[in-house]
Amino acid sequence: MPLTLTDLTVRDIRYPTSRNQDGSDALNAGDYSATYVTLETDDANGPEGHGITFTNGRGNELCVAAVHAIKHHVVGRTLESITADMRGLYRDLTLDNQLRWLGPEKGILHMATGAVLNAVWDLWAKREGKPLWKLLADLPPERLAACIDFSYITDALTEREAIDLLTKLAPTKAQREALAHDVGYPAYTTSTGWLGYSDEKVRRLCDEALAAGWTHFKMKVGQDLQANRRRAALMRDAIGPGRTLMMDANQCWDVDEAIHQMRSIAEFNPWWIEEPTSPDDVLGHAKIARAMEEFGIGVATGEACQNRVIFKQLLQANAIRFCQVDTCRMGGVNEVLAVLLMAAKFNVPVCPHAGGVGLCEYAQHISFLDYIAVSGTTEGRVLEYVDHLHEHFVDPVRVRDSRYCIPTAPGYSITMKPQSLAEYEYPAGNAWKK
Repeated sequence: MPLTLTDLTVRDIRYPTSRNQDGSDALNAGDYSATYVTLETDDANGPEGHGITFTNGRGNELCVAAVHAIKHHVVGRTLESITADMRGLYRDLTLDNQLRWLGPEKGILHMATGAVLNAVWDLWAKREGKPLWKLLADLPPERLAACIDFSYITDALTEREAIDLLTKLAPTKAQREALAHDVGYPAYTTSTGWLGYSDEKVRRLCDEALAAGWTHFKMKVGQDLQANRRRAALMRDAIGPGRTLMMDANQCWDVDEAIHQMRSIAEFNPWWIEEPTSPDDVLGHAKIARAMEEFGIGVATGEACQNRVIFKQLLQANAIRFCQVDTCRMGGVNEVLAVLLMAAKFNVPVCPHAGGVGLCEYAQHISFLDYIAVSGTTEGRVLEYVDHLHEHFVDPVRVRDSRYCIPTAPGYSITMKPQSLAEYEYPAGNAWKK
């Protein structure tokens, strides 16, 4: 019997992370939040579909409203009709002629689109009894490519090229899948280096992370060069010369200021500088990338990259050495697939943005899919890990020896515990009455 999607509900879930400066960087110190979508069906005994988009405080209410504006595109349809044409659903959501003017394919509406699409993917994976990465990896190359809207990117990647990339790796997928189960996926920690933490707390957290086996560490930098140098010296001293240090500016610099700052901080041997300037400035990223070549520092970005078209330009312009695709900033799994395949063609490692609320849960599926079916390698790749808020999920991430363990439960790992939803729903939850 076909499964009909009978309703879509959306909730404003917020966690008061600003109280302890968790997640603080050069421009953000809000409360980690999730626009939480639930897809209900006419199967009372079957699973629901869940999806989120990550926000950071009061703006969450705008994403919630945007989900309400687009939910009619899925309610009343059967899951089978949707999954037979996932590209079609993506286009229904992004080409709504009453709403497209507000994008197109960027901003609040696009983030809402990602939450809805990811809920559909979660439901499909649960119905198939597979974790999302496995559902995607098991799809034939032609069907996986058929989920992607190639509009505006065919000058960088055609559907035929995407199919050829996937087909080339298909015979060896089982070997990589078995290895992924055995050894997991390499990770790095951001939890030690939030900008609002005191130096004493940073050193203590570094010591704890070293004891836990971490080898890759990321620190936040801001507009104050001397403060950046002091924190960089502290982090490098704490982790030692043989471990990897990355830096994240969270868009706080102009292009020339980014070059000036990084030339000064280069002595601390960072592997990359993340989001050194505006996420929309492709040519600015390219200029910074060229300036960093003499120091061996790569440019990384993607956390706030609004769609596949900006990623296309970043790749074409040799503006990034690391592609940090975000799992719900763009149009959900469909658009993430486009970026993974473009990055594979351009031979740029994908190191997804994670942290936030549920982003680690999401991103692990993307990295394992990339390894098993798209790029075929973990070389030069690490997946971000932040030790915040995982306790609120039914199927939280598992990290062992600084490596992600492959998810095995059906779905996209984003289902939250009912008690957490009730406690942190804004503004009625008990967490917001304290």
